[in-house]
Amino acid sequence: MTKRKAPETQEARLPSYGSRYPGVHGKTVDWAEHAFEEGMLYVRVRFTDKTELCWVLQTAHLILEADLSDWKTGDCKQLKLFVENETDWRA
Repeated sequence: MTKRKAPETQEARLPSYGSRYPGVHGKTVDWAEHAFEEGMLYVRVRFTDKTELCWVLQTAHLILEADLSDWKTGDCKQLKLFVENETDWRA
């Protein structure tokens, strides 16, 4: 059995927190704003070199709970819970 040498330099693996935008690294921000238009949220970051980074955000429907119930007796007895969102949406 042969021993393997470890690479001379091992790069530390950093956690990924989201998407990176390589074209904006090192730019100087001139100003930032947000605006609501036509049911969407626009977040704009303008840079001093007259470029802009813009995010367009829109809401979506989310199933909070799905269940099967028996309502024959009038008390709506829950038989099966299929989906229950873990966020506290009833608070």
